[in-house]
Amino acid sequence: MGNSYAGQLRSARFEEVLHNSIEASLRSNTLVPRPVFSQLYLETEQSFGRAENEDEDDEDGSESNSPPIPYQMKPPPEGCCTTDGFCQAGKDLRLSSLASDALDVPAGFMLVGVKSPSLPDNLLVCAVDHRFLPDERGRNALLGFSGNCMGCGEKGFRYFTEFSNHINLKLSTQPKKQKHLRYHLYRNKQGMLVKGAPICWRVNDGRIRPIRPTLSESSLSSHEQPPSAALTSRTAVAGSHVEQPTTDGAHTLINGNHGAPSSAQLHVNQPGRSSAAAPHANAGPPKKRHKGWSPDLSANSLQDSSVKSPPASLSLSTLSVSSVVTNGNRSEIPSLQSSSQASAAIFSPPQLSVIVPDQLLHTCRLQPVIFKGHGPLPQLTGNVRDILVSSLLHSCYLSSQTLPRVYQHYGPSPIQPLSTEMQILLTIYYLVQLGPEQVPLVEDLEQIFMRSWRESHLSEIRQFQQPQTPAVQGRHYNLETPVPLPGHLQHISLQSHQTLTSSQLPWLAQLAASSSGEGVVVLGEDVRSLAQGLHQTFSRLMEGKLQNTNYVVIIVTTPGHETQSCVVVTGKHQCRALSESMFSPSEGLKEINLQLSSGVAEELIHFCKSLGSDGDIDNLLESIPTNSNEALPLSRNQECPEEAMSSPRKEPCPKDSQSSKDEVSSKESKDTCSEYSAEWREVRPIQLAVARKLLSHVCAIADSSTQNLDLGSFDRISFLILVPPSEVTFQQTVFHLRNSGVLQDLVSSDQECMSKLEAEEYVVKMDKQAQARIDHLTQEAHRNPYTLYILVHDHAHWDISSSSCSSPDGGLGLVDLLLNSQQVKDAANILILHVTSFPFALQTQCTRVSPYNEIHWPPAFSNDVDLYHERTRYFGVSELLETTRSGGCLPLMRYDSSFESMSSALEERFPKLHSAVIRTMVLIQHYCMALVAVSGRISSSHNLHKHTSVETMEIMQALLTAAQQCPSHHGHMVLLRIPSLALAEWAHRRLCRVRKQLDLEDCFEIILGNPSQTLTIRQHFTNQIKTWLKDQDCDWVPHTYLELEALPCILILSGAEPLGESLPRSLKYCDLRVISCSYLHRTTLEQELGLAAYLVKAESRPLHKPGPGSDVIESDPEKLSSTDNEEEEAQENGDSVLQSTQPGPVGCQKSAAECVPAQSTTSPNVQKGAFDALPSPSKAQAQPQPSSQSFPHAPTAPPNQAQAPISHQIHPKSTSSDSSSPRASSPHQNCSWARGVGRPPSVLLPRALYDIITVSDSSGLPRCTSFLPHIYVAWASSFRPLLSKMMTCTEQSLYYRQWTVPQPNHMDSSNRTEGRSDNFHPRRLLLSGPPQVGKTGAYLHFLGILSRMLIRLMEVDIYDEEDINYSVQAESVQFHPPNAPWPKTDVIKRMPFDYIIHDAKYDDISSIYCPGFKPVGERNPVRQEDVYLRRRTSRIKLSKYAAYNTYHHCEQCHQYLGFNPRYQIYESTLHAFTFTHLLLGEDIQLYFIIPKSKEHYFSFSQQGGQLESMRLPLASEQNPDCIKTPIFTPTTGRHEHGLFNLYHAMDGASHLHILVVKEYEMAVYKKYWPNHIMLVLPTIFNGAGIGAAHFLIKELSYHNLELERSRRLEGGSPADVWPFIILADDSCVMWNAVDLDARSGPVEHAVSLKQVLQHMEACPELAHYGLCGIRKWSSRGLKGSKRWEPFFRGHLYDFLLLNVDRSQNVQYDQNRFTCHDVDFTLRLHSAGLIVCRFNNFSVMKKQITIGGYRTFIIKTKMTDVPTSVGPSQYICAPDSKHLFLATPAQLLLEKYLQHTSQKLFPLSIKNYANPVLSVDCYLNLGPEVTVCFMSSRPHSVNISTTGLLFSGLLLCFADAFVTSAFLKKFTFLKGKAEDHQEKIFC
Repeated sequence: MGNSYAGQLRSARFEEVLHNSIEASLRSNTLVPRPVFSQLYLETEQSFGRAENEDEDDEDGSESNSPPIPYQMKPPPEGCCTTDGFCQAGKDLRLSSLASDALDVPAGFMLVGVKSPSLPDNLLVCAVDHRFLPDERGRNALLGFSGNCMGCGEKGFRYFTEFSNHINLKLSTQPKKQKHLRYHLYRNKQGMLVKGAPICWRVNDGRIRPIRPTLSESSLSSHEQPPSAALTSRTAVAGSHVEQPTTDGAHTLINGNHGAPSSAQLHVNQPGRSSAAAPHANAGPPKKRHKGWSPDLSANSLQDSSVKSPPASLSLSTLSVSSVVTNGNRSEIPSLQSSSQASAAIFSPPQLSVIVPDQLLHTCRLQPVIFKGHGPLPQLTGNVRDILVSSLLHSCYLSSQTLPRVYQHYGPSPIQPLSTEMQILLTIYYLVQLGPEQVPLVEDLEQIFMRSWRESHLSEIRQFQQPQTPAVQGRHYNLETPVPLPGHLQHISLQSHQTLTSSQLPWLAQLAASSSGEGVVVLGEDVRSLAQGLHQTFSRLMEGKLQNTNYVVIIVTTPGHETQSCVVVTGKHQCRALSESMFSPSEGLKEINLQLSSGVAEELIHFCKSLGSDGDIDNLLESIPTNSNEALPLSRNQECPEEAMSSPRKEPCPKDSQSSKDEVSSKESKDTCSEYSAEWREVRPIQLAVARKLLSHVCAIADSSTQNLDLGSFDRISFLILVPPSEVTFQQTVFHLRNSGVLQDLVSSDQECMSKLEAEEYVVKMDKQAQARIDHLTQEAHRNPYTLYILVHDHAHWDISSSSCSSPDGGLGLVDLLLNSQQVKDAANILILHVTSFPFALQTQCTRVSPYNEIHWPPAFSNDVDLYHERTRYFGVSELLETTRSGGCLPLMRYDSSFESMSSALEERFPKLHSAVIRTMVLIQHYCMALVAVSGRISSSHNLHKHTSVETMEIMQALLTAAQQCPSHHGHMVLLRIPSLALAEWAHRRLCRVRKQLDLEDCFEIILGNPSQTLTIRQHFTNQIKTWLKDQDCDWVPHTYLELEALPCILILSGAEPLGESLPRSLKYCDLRVISCSYLHRTTLEQELGLAAYLVKAESRPLHKPGPGSDVIESDPEKLSSTDNEEEEAQENGDSVLQSTQPGPVGCQKSAAECVPAQSTTSPNVQKGAFDALPSPSKAQAQPQPSSQSFPHAPTAPPNQAQAPISHQIHPKSTSSDSSSPRASSPHQNCSWARGVGRPPSVLLPRALYDIITVSDSSGLPRCTSFLPHIYVAWASSFRPLLSKMMTCTEQSLYYRQWTVPQPNHMDSSNRTEGRSDNFHPRRLLLSGPPQVGKTGAYLHFLGILSRMLIRLMEVDIYDEEDINYSVQAESVQFHPPNAPWPKTDVIKRMPFDYIIHDAKYDDISSIYCPGFKPVGERNPVRQEDVYLRRRTSRIKLSKYAAYNTYHHCEQCHQYLGFNPRYQIYESTLHAFTFTHLLLGEDIQLYFIIPKSKEHYFSFSQQGGQLESMRLPLASEQNPDCIKTPIFTPTTGRHEHGLFNLYHAMDGASHLHILVVKEYEMAVYKKYWPNHIMLVLPTIFNGAGIGAAHFLIKELSYHNLELERSRRLEGGSPADVWPFIILADDSCVMWNAVDLDARSGPVEHAVSLKQVLQHMEACPELAHYGLCGIRKWSSRGLKGSKRWEPFFRGHLYDFLLLNVDRSQNVQYDQNRFTCHDVDFTLRLHSAGLIVCRFNNFSVMKKQITIGGYRTFIIKTKMTDVPTSVGPSQYICAPDSKHLFLATPAQLLLEKYLQHTSQKLFPLSIKNYANPVLSVDCYLNLGPEVTVCFMSSRPHSVNISTTGLLFSGLLLCFADAFVTSAFLKKFTFLKGKAEDHQEKIFC
């Protein structure tokens, strides 16, 4: 029934494989059989050359490799469903559909996923009897089948053939359950049905059936795997008992890549494929096929397309470079230090020394590299300079023997690390897999060891595996949990755990190496010591017997001693790569400079000249006639290349004669290119979003409970931008800063642009002068605590060196020395912002940046929707890689095989020369030859194409052609990246010399990009750029590469690494052929590749409906359509390069620029220049193609770039966008720059680097994402998981934070705190995004909005109202001198009391009659409810003496607000105080809430601690740091917004501040102000108004005054107790003093409340005054005043200094809600007390829209909602049916009088001359009625009423002194009976 017997292991398996391997070796001299261990231990899970749905072995166990027998399925019944994924009953069986359904699974049955060939991305769900399925070891499966359909529910299928028909599998082969029942299914934590472990089937020979899931199957994340799911297992090898891992065939390791043993497979159908196959690649099967031959070694199988990279390597550095220090030694990491297994190994004593032969390097032309393995190396003597020794392999062995921590905590454990013998065997296998040109990578070997160990101990590992929630498994990469192998590499366990013995190792190693021919040689059987093996190796090298050998493995297995080993690298290419990688980048540059200065490179130059007359560029240049008038055949659209080479046109060059220059000049003035224009640009939406994210993180730091940043205490910001020591980067940052508007915001300047020198003050290069600048900033920060200083560390990954490990002369370690200093760390007003494109080096276990303080650049697109409406797409490295996989386009990223061949040949000939020297000289030779060839000055008889390449010819052709096609001579930029400055200078001189001799100096510029020098170009090209930009400044010169837009030039960019220089959008070719391939680190590679990213404009038309003829970018007419990545045999025939590279049909030979996936989803890691040159061509961009990869920051990439104030916007001409001939209708036909400005540049890479980058790892990520992040970073463990394609930027950060550690020379290596896992700097942020994506513009905008936010935080709305009711006839008598500090009592008494109310807040109340006052104009009646909303305010910045609400918390306020270390927060005591007053009628009990820290202000009884009184100072006491007067602030509803924090207002002076709150608000006020004293009003005052609060404060203060006098008298102290209190409004925010000495008249300036109170308290005669106050601030209060009276006698408000002793007989009206202060002042004056206002001081009141005593809402008792009852109905008869109102009666009375006075006093309406007489109180009768206040008390002070007629009488709760005799003194108007004037209220 299609079943195979899962029986026992065949014991003959090992002998069978061994026989097949030996037989295959003997039958053919060209065939290299598969290594025997690849069949036994590293067995592949899929074969190279097989279809997706094929199995590695036949299901029936047949040993034949014949194709499967065709199978014809039974036709389905009539009318049944035949849809894939559905059963014949029409029910859905797909896992994606049934995942959430409740399925009925019978007992004994298991849910199984069935693989259908027609649904590769889904599984079908069925139920199978578990007895017919194997266990986790592949055993105990019964023959036959029993299953149920989970769709229709049909049960009892006994045959799998029948069942496969029912579920519509539609097979072409015999149905077999082993082939199609693939996975266990299970429910995850969320209850969803998901795919589990594969079913462990075995074939008849006992091997596991390899299950190879598709890409969609392998994407199952680790947290979806069931904790106890059955895992596949495998058997050990019979006979040898060697445990070896089984790997996927598609993941066979080739230099870290998973592919066939031949390197040729990596490059089939890819650009740059070499025609020469690897020597060990098989051309076909042997004469007789047998089991030792595998089709995955045939040449045909090597033509397979997809090659996947290793899942193992997270950093694929060269073997000698990963985590390298000098000599390749890896730094120690904690996992290595804790290794007990490695340190306990006992090796034999050191052996005899080995003499290195003389002339070894000269004879062998290579420098061998010896990798120390197991055991000590013998001493090397003799010519030791010709060899290199590295201990990196030894470190790799030690790291792989360090078990994860979880397995070390269980005591004795069966889990053991890999044995020495197994490590050696796996190393040999790995070396065998390497191609002839590939270099070993240490991370590949580590991952092989890790997989082998895991697969060997899966059963034991599962014992320690703890189940975790999916969230934990998916987000945390714990070392303790065995991570499943990524991709389609499944867990395979062994049946046997017997180790490989040392006696078996030599011959097994020989057998493993035999498949490589001579590539790997093993010395082991006859070698008794490492010294003997090394001696033999050196002898063979000298004899030339190892010319075809790349590696010699020496194994010593002496009985009684530990196994010893070492590896000698003897391959020329490998030795060179490894030896150069042992240099650090700086040491490599020094070596290059040494070779150039010593003249070693001259031999190479002489050799190149000796290649023939065609190859000697100097001879060719000398043969050119000096008076030649030949012109460049630059316009290929006018004549074909053949004609251009054979018959050069006779047109003069621009430099040939002055007349020609004049002609060109006059022609340019008439015919100019209209496509180029410059415009200023605003910040882009995505930059604004990032800036807001930065601001949000800063606010989060400020809002956190750690109190690490108090934004409320800063009134301004200052910043310093730190950039790498590159002059271009410095000028580029200054350029952006000048035009960002940030500086204008800081200095409040109205000028459009700050000067360049002013902008340079805010940018500093990190060189030796940087220390002084940062020290100066640190000192300023210490002096200015109210300024927030921001250090922006741009390009933060550049210098991460530790200051203790760096030399001061090298320029490194400055960042650590300056930014990580203790002064900067401790400064509470310094914020550090790291900005980088490559944050990986800063994300280690010792990082200083919290993960919560990281800001990642957001994706610009989501589901193909432009989130920020920028209509641009980011073209980054992922898109460059995508072009290498498209078959119909010339890829944008490629390599040059001709260049590589010539370089390799010269590297073998000159082994002492550094490869960078050789490659640079070859490259410049190519450019020079191409320039000569394209110039047309040399006849076609010279075979110049032999000495250059088609790629280089194409570059020069495009460079020279573009400028002539455009009337304005716009052109392209070519970037040559030469890291060595010495080589770059040599290249610059060489190219300039050739250009000069070819008379092309005015055609294009050659620029040397030296980071330490300013940009310099010739004046001719400067004038050209100025003409394009229409710049009239005669002194203008370009300072940045961005300003070279459209300039035809070659930029030679030098420097060890790019330093943040942005490139213009006219960059067309990015030539990276010279960059080093030795330092394979993620940061290093992505920096170089980041130079070529681009921002492609997305068309506005629908993406899925491309217009005809507009989808593909037309190929450049000057671009050569062929490439030099194929072998160019045609060049050997002497044909012209141009003849062989004519442009073909567009449809056949289109470049990758035409196939740009303009809408593809990319990641934000690399981007094109800061100039936003977005063309609008009629030719649309390419059709969007979703990218299959995410690289490397986030799943999608934002299309953004650095903010630039100038952008070249291309304005299209009017033309049809859907024209059938885009080229004919294109407005850019004559301007090559305009045509190509929207296309990404082409990138040329070294072959070795191309081979690594173009391969993806098992997770789908580009290969370089798995590299070690930085040279100063090491992996924390070899047992680390893989980066996942699905990781977000945050998850990648967490990954690196867990799995990387800084090396000692990393600046974060010292950031360790004992006992803490995190040591984050609290004020440090990290902004990461793609290179040049717009981070500069984003953080500059952040600085601007942060500055504006601080200003906004420091500004408040202040009431700014001009005084009202001033009469033009007011007396102008000067009573006091203007500068009088205090009033004189006798003078104040002579001053008339001003009854008129001048405060604008009382604009709506009744005016008070005052003799001699004449009102001006008519007053507009305004409802009192509207006064609060219409009052005028001004925005005023807070001074340093301001009062604050609860949102302010600076470090100085900590103790004031309750953060006293001596007391616990909220520790306070509630004290009761009984108070008696006649007006209250009964004793009332008050409560004081007194914090422990404020108890010294009160006195308590000695027995019981009862509160007795509040301590008051003596009037004679003088303390400059103390305020004598207690401050009372009544408040309600403003527990958050009330200004009760007086710490800054008091300037730190000691003072007593008491909040007066209502009982029901006591808890909330105590919560927000735990360190404030509170007076709680009685319950009866809960509904009272402000009058009741002031009444109780005043009377309680007088009572306390009496108690204090008694207490002091009892103690024998004088009784002159200070009798004053302050009554302050809860909205008083700032205080000012008047400066009379200002030149422009009186000016106010901010002062502290301490200064105001101490000045008033120091008044000599203050005790004679009853009430004092200060003026209310107004912006117009001092304007226009001809005289200045320092004191005033009249009404006082808001801030009062009350003498409770002298005013004891005048009380506040406890029933008043409004105008209580007016009433109190009038009664106080009538009592004969002096009221004085200090005009030299003013108080500012903040507008607070919440709470306060004026917010009373009249509601009914029934509905509790605002009522619609009118004011006229507030007062009614007792038997009235009106609704009862839940409002105090006194408030209703006041409202009634205010709104109905026109009915009560009709004769008083607008009648100022006849006021209403109000006796003993003032009530508001509305703005149209005038009130005359009179006191009935004897000896009171009243105005004269002689001759005054009153229009009415108002008596409200009058005193007993109001009698008929008193009323008869006044005269009233006579009126009608119905309009009687006298109205009396009692």
